[in-house]
Amino acid sequence: MDNQNNQNRNKKPNQDNRQGFPFIILVTLLTAILVLALYQFQGATNAQEITYNEFLKMIDDGKVDKVTISSDQITITEKKQAGSNFSRQYYTGIINDDKLVERLEDAGVEFTQEIPDATSAIILNVLLTFLPIVLIAGFFVWMTRKMSKGGGMMGIGKSNAKMYVEKETGVTFKDVAGQDEAKESLQEVVDFLHNPGKYTGVGAKLPKGALLVGPPGTGKTLLAKAVAGEAKVPFFSLSGSAFVEMYVGVGASRVRDLFKQAQQMAPCIIFIDEIDAIGKSRDNQLGGNDEREQTLNQLLAEMDGFDTNKGLLLLAATNRPEILDPALLRPGRFDRRIIVERPDLKGRIDVLKVHSKDVRMDETVDLEAIALATSGAVGSDLANMINEAAINAVKHGRNAVSQSDLFEAVEVVLVGKEKKDRIMSQEERRIVSYHEVGHALVSALQKDAEPVQKITIVPRTMGALGYVMQVPEEEKYLNTKKELEAMLVGYLGGRAAEELVFDTVTTGAANDIEQATKVARAMITQYGMSEKFGLMGLATQESQYLSGRAVLNCGDDTATEVDHEVMVLLHNSYEEAKRLIGSHREALDKIAGYLICRETITGKEFMKIFRAVERGMEIPENLDDLIIPEKTDNKQEEQAENLTVKMTAEQTAEAANEQTEELSVKTVETAAEITEKQPDESNADQAKETDSDEKENTVTLDKIEIQ
Repeated sequence: MDNQNNQNRNKKPNQDNRQGFPFIILVTLLTAILVLALYQFQGATNAQEITYNEFLKMIDDGKVDKVTISSDQITITEKKQAGSNFSRQYYTGIINDDKLVERLEDAGVEFTQEIPDATSAIILNVLLTFLPIVLIAGFFVWMTRKMSKGGGMMGIGKSNAKMYVEKETGVTFKDVAGQDEAKESLQEVVDFLHNPGKYTGVGAKLPKGALLVGPPGTGKTLLAKAVAGEAKVPFFSLSGSAFVEMYVGVGASRVRDLFKQAQQMAPCIIFIDEIDAIGKSRDNQLGGNDEREQTLNQLLAEMDGFDTNKGLLLLAATNRPEILDPALLRPGRFDRRIIVERPDLKGRIDVLKVHSKDVRMDETVDLEAIALATSGAVGSDLANMINEAAINAVKHGRNAVSQSDLFEAVEVVLVGKEKKDRIMSQEERRIVSYHEVGHALVSALQKDAEPVQKITIVPRTMGALGYVMQVPEEEKYLNTKKELEAMLVGYLGGRAAEELVFDTVTTGAANDIEQATKVARAMITQYGMSEKFGLMGLATQESQYLSGRAVLNCGDDTATEVDHEVMVLLHNSYEEAKRLIGSHREALDKIAGYLICRETITGKEFMKIFRAVERGMEIPENLDDLIIPEKTDNKQEEQAENLTVKMTAEQTAEAANEQTEELSVKTVETAAEITEKQPDESNADQAKETDSDEKENTVTLDKIEIQ
C-alpha cells in the first residue's frame, strides 16, 4: 500500500508538468509578440513629433545635426546644447519637397536615406496578423481538452478535496475523549480497513457510509481526523459547500471527479463536512435549486455505484439530520448513524484531562468540580475554558493554573468578563443585591433546589449586573415535577425580593421571566405535568441539535388555554417565592447588606450568615469571627423524662389488671413514637441548613439574573 501511495505521489508532479506545458508555450508566444511590438515602436517612444514647418525652421536656425529619411518618416537629431551630453530627437512625416536636399546641403546637415528591409516587414506583418489568431485558437483547443477530462473551465469542475495520507492530520483516537460510543463505532470501520479478511470470512461487508450527527462543538470533525490518523489510508476531506457553485452542473462534476480520484486510490476514506449544504430534502413546493439537486442526485448515484470490496468509505457530518433527504439516509448509502452527543460528567472530565495535558496546573485543581459545574458544555467549550484559565494565570503572574483560574474561566465563557468600568449608583447596587439574595434565599429554603455556590453583584460583559452561581449535587438526566416547581420559584425569587423590599419592580428580571416561562410552558406542553391537559403532547421540538425550539402543535383555542395555564403556574410560583422571602425578611436584609459591602460572597459565607440570623446572632464584619455553636434541644430530654415518670406511675397503679397494663404499654409505645417525631420536626430547618451547606462542594453557573 505504501508503495502504491509513493507511486501516486511520484506520478503527480509529471502529470502537473504535462498539464503546465501548454501554458508555458502560451506565455512564451505572448512575450514574443510584446517584444516585437515594443521593438517596432521604440523609435516613436524616444522621439517627439513636430510639424514639417518646425523642421524647416530648425534647419534654417542651424539646430539640426543629422537627418535620417526613411520610407514613412524623417528622424531629426538636434545638435547638443552647451552643458548637455544628450541630443534630442524629433520626427515628422514625409512631404514631396524637391528643395529639401539643397536646404540640408546649404545648412551643412548630414543626412542619409534608409534602405527598406522588405523581408522583415513582411514577416512582422504576418506575425502581427496571424499569430494572435493561432494563439486564440490554440487556447480554446486547450480549454476544450481540459473540460473534456472533467476539470472544467479553469478547473471549475475539478474536486478541490484536501488529501491526507497516513498520519498527516496529527490526530488519533487518543486525542478524542468523552465520545466512547462514537469512537467504538469508528474503530470497527478502521479495523475493517486494516483487516478485511477477518470480516469477509464471516460474510460481513464494509459499511458504505457513516453519518456523524450531533450539536456543534461536540467533536464530529475531530473524530473524522482521528479516523484519518488511525486508518493509515488516503483520506479526502472537504466541506459540503465546496460542491456549490453558480454554474449549473459544476457540483455534479466535482462529485464525479472526487469519487474517480478516490476509487483510484482505494482503500480510502472520503469525509464531507456539513453535508446538509448539498443533502437537503428535494422539495419543489417552495421552489427548488436545480444545481443543488443535481449535485445530490450525482452523490446518490456515486454511492450506489462503487464497490464496497474496494474499501471505499464515506464519512459525513451534520447537525441538522432532520432536513437531509431520505434517500441519502437509507441503508446502503449511510449505513450507520453515529450520534456524537454532549458529553456526560465522566466524558467532561476526560475532555478536560485531554485539553489540560499540556497545561501546567497546581495541586488545587479539581477537574471533577469543573466538570460538574459545566453541565451541558461541549468539547469546544471545555477547551476554551482551559485556555482562558491559562491566560488568566499568566495575566496574574502565576506560572501554573489554579482552581480559581478555572472557576473564573467558566464565568468568562458563560457570562463574560467583569466590567470594572461600570459604576452603578448606590440605589441600583441595593436593588441588584436584594435581587440576587432573593434568588439565593429561595434556593436555600427549598428542598429540591440546587445549593448556592457564589453570589455577586459585579457586572459582566454579557449584560449581567449580577448573578447567582448554583451547583448540582450530582448530574441528573431526569427532573421531577417538584424540582421543576422549585426551579420556577427560584427564577422568580429575585423579582419577589424587589417587590417586597422596594414596593416596586425593575427591568432586571427580564431573563428570569423568560427562563421561567420556558420551563412552565415545557411542563404543560411537553412533560404532561398539567392537570387540565394531562398526558396530551401539545408541542414538538425542532432542530434537536441546534436551537431545540419547541413549536406548538395544537389549535388556537388550545393555545389560549395553554397560555392561561402557564400564567396560573407562574403566578403560584411567584406567590410561593414572596411567601418564602417574607417569612425570612431579616435574613434577606442582613445578607443583602453584607453583599453590598463585599460585592461577592461564597455559598458557605451565605449559609453561615443565614444560620446565624435564624438563631438571632449578630453578624460581625469578619465572618471568620462568627462561630455558630452546636444547637442542642433540651425539650427532647424534658419530654423523655416526663414520659418515663408517667409510664412508671401508670404501670404501678394498674399492676393488678393485665389488660390495663398491656393498654398502658401500647400507650407508652405510641407516645414514644410521637416523641421521636417531634425532635425531627423541630430540627427540620437545621437539617435543611446542614444539607444545603454540604452541597456546596462543586460549581455550576445559573442564569443571568440582572440585565
